[in-house]
Amino acid sequence: MADNLPMTLTQKILYAHAIRPPRNGLRAGDIVRIRVDWTIASELAWNGMDKTYDALGRPGLHDKDRFYLAIDHTVDPVTLIEDPRAQKLTELSRDFARESGITHFYDANETILHTRFYRDLVQPGEVVLGADSHTSSHGGLGAFAIGLGGADITVAMVLGESWIEVPEAIAVEYTGDIAFGLTGKEVILKTLGELGRNTVAMERSVEYRGDAVKHFTTDMRFTIANMTAEFGGLNGIFEADGQVASWLAGRDGFNDGARYFRADDDATYAERFRIDLASMQPQVAKPFSPDNVFPVSEVVGMPLDGCFIGACTTTEEELVLAGLLLERMLADGAAPKATQNRLVVPGDLSIVDRLKQAGLLAVYEKAGFRVGPPGCSMCLGVASEKAGEGEVWLTSQNRNYQNRMGAGSLAWLASGATVAASAADMKVVDPRPWLDRIDQDRYHAILGRKPDAPLPEVLPVEPTPVAPPAATDAAGAAATGGDDGVIEAHVQRFGDHVDTDAIIPGEFCHLTDLEDLGAKCFHYVAPGFRQRVAAGQSVIVAGEGWGSGSSREQAVWALKGAGVQVVIAQSYAFIHKRNLVNEALPHLVLRDDRFYDLAEDGAPIQVDLGSGTVTVAGETFAAEQPTKMIQKLNAAGGIVPAIRAHGDQVFEKLTA
Repeated sequence: MADNLPMTLTQKILYAHAIRPPRNGLRAGDIVRIRVDWTIASELAWNGMDKTYDALGRPGLHDKDRFYLAIDHTVDPVTLIEDPRAQKLTELSRDFARESGITHFYDANETILHTRFYRDLVQPGEVVLGADSHTSSHGGLGAFAIGLGGADITVAMVLGESWIEVPEAIAVEYTGDIAFGLTGKEVILKTLGELGRNTVAMERSVEYRGDAVKHFTTDMRFTIANMTAEFGGLNGIFEADGQVASWLAGRDGFNDGARYFRADDDATYAERFRIDLASMQPQVAKPFSPDNVFPVSEVVGMPLDGCFIGACTTTEEELVLAGLLLERMLADGAAPKATQNRLVVPGDLSIVDRLKQAGLLAVYEKAGFRVGPPGCSMCLGVASEKAGEGEVWLTSQNRNYQNRMGAGSLAWLASGATVAASAADMKVVDPRPWLDRIDQDRYHAILGRKPDAPLPEVLPVEPTPVAPPAATDAAGAAATGGDDGVIEAHVQRFGDHVDTDAIIPGEFCHLTDLEDLGAKCFHYVAPGFRQRVAAGQSVIVAGEGWGSGSSREQAVWALKGAGVQVVIAQSYAFIHKRNLVNEALPHLVLRDDRFYDLAEDGAPIQVDLGSGTVTVAGETFAAEQPTKMIQKLNAAGGIVPAIRAHGDQVFEKLTA
């Protein structure tokens, strides 16, 4: 690539998957068709995806061996017996698995979506699109992995390709050695605390680098890449190295297709940040934001109502570490306070087996923890395990938004070890005195690691673009035109970082009817939202990071069902913006502070979608011009009408 543009790691992978890209490499802002290696989803996502699949006529899959479906978000033994919503979602996924004959289907309580996929299937250099925001996890093994809405994933599942605007990248460079027992959770919480949520990472690729990274285990990298979603990044990624090659060597399969790309030395990064980990202590994030981070020493002694160790971000490494810490505490005479509010949920049945063989499941139970089957459990708060109103829980999950663990709940984020140390007396405790006394040889033996063994050498490769597929005749009717009309309404005002949990809480994501979803829009955080829309406040004006958090396309459906005509914001979360485009709900990016001074709640507003101008209080403002790709999808009426118009050549036509 000596004659080509210098490229980041993400750009190298995208170039290797690009169909008809520029000859000399990619740069930020290029729009390209890409071949997709994997599409993945859960039963909660499949509920909406099935609606899109129906709209497309339920065609054959591009590759039934490369769509991965796991039932994990809404299920536990209680909901599977008692909750019609969970039963419906489960059966819908099971029916599709039988219909399609997909190879990688995992039934209820076998695994968490990202846990099994990361441990068994994904390889460095691949492109993974998932209908879940934490698809970013798989950048831990050096894959380009992003969450998108269900419509995007359904289309990629059927066509084997998608499109992307090549993102800007930032480099986060870690220095300093970290103490034994501090995990990827500490690293990413410290990163969020120093750099902020939905700020420098917003809609960008985050490439994790630096001297400290070579000592990060694959589990640590998973957690950091996983919570890139909370950071606001499009994707998080590490260069695959000997640590990754060693992990792959232990697999029975899916270990021979790795491609070890490297960022060019002179690659362009929008910004670089250095974070020193040498003096890092355990981190805790207070409600209601994962960047509301403090050292654990500042909150020691805070009373707790519950302790949860689980969710996709909590790796096998953390579960073993927390189990050994509890074992040490019990041996030293700790007497757990009586409560039912301790729960541990391993992420995969293989991890359950390892913990059982090591005697650690029995330790958890002796320490007063109930052991739940694999699943998202309390992290989403939509199955039978929920925190009560006003209850304070210390949790090793990745999100602490309002109502995340249940209506009115208060979630404090920490590592599994910090949660375990705090569980005995149900007060926040610094875990380091206990971590210092863990038998490290036993820890590594349980995990099957040999820390002193030399790591395999890897051979870096350079990308070559994909040959384009043979052209076929476009199928279907002509695309419908976009809405170029003028909207006259009133403002309904919101602030920064409004997340999709707020727009449509997880407990309502089983719904697919627009009317039903609209009735639940902003159910908890802005009661009466739909009534205000009906009364004329149908233009949303918001600040930074509108639509952050979960990839759920139900958030857009809820806005449409409530009657919202247009959204205006300073910036959007990448996935939610794609969902707005796919569903043809108009949205504008407008950054002028004067506009936000004038666009008060209830203010009359005029939006000219054709010209992209907005008038309020007698002043007119110009929104940013959308990309040609977004203009074409808007003109088509969304992704499904575009496919009806162009068939399997839809991205060939739209990116021409």
